Amino acid sequence: MPPYEQPGADVAFWVLLGLFAGGEYIMQARSFRNRMRRRSGVRAEGWSLVVVLVGVIGGFVGGVRLASWQPGQITAGTWPLFVLGLALIAAGVFIRQWAIFVLGRFFTVDVRVQPGQTVIDRGPYRWVRHPAYTGLILVFIGIGLALTSWASLALLAVVPTAALVVRIHAEERALLAALGDEYGQFAATRARLIPAVW
Repeated sequence: MPPYEQPGADVAFWVLLGLFAGGEYIMQARSFRNRMRRRSGVRAEGWSLVVVLVGVIGGFVGGVRLASWQPGQITAGTWPLFVLGLALIAAGVFIRQWAIFVLGRFFTVDVRVQPGQTVIDRGPYRWVRHPAYTGLILVFIGIGLALTSWASLALLAVVPTAALVVRIHAEERALLAALGDEYGQFAATRARLIPAVW
């Protein structure tokens, strides 16, 4: 029996996933409420949100389903990988919520630049341009490790990340068009997701 199905460990796994889901729900609701209250900013495009939703939901559902596939399961060192997975989920949730908190009223779930928006370069934005997405990727890699399945890990690491890369390109085009040199200078000094890598 894999660690995430064992008593106690299963509670830790599902509590962390619940915290992640709860944070996402609150963030989406706050973004929607702020957008309705202010009715400000012009949506740059809408298709990348669909790509992200399909990638994230598809990656999660597929990863969970693949966890029971016998040939894809990890058979050695499952407990250390499970604990590492939980740590990555917690770190990812923290980084994502920190990034959203620092953005404040400028955070939206769609690609939208609001009037008066400026480049944010504090908090996790000191190191990367899209820390909320970095946090999301860590969550999904953590889930894959916690499921102790190579197949789940591969799917959860690749599919949501590919969707987020598409979103990043769309978002950066909009930010560069709206904020110009200010965003260009910010982007020139920081990697997108992983410091000194990309």
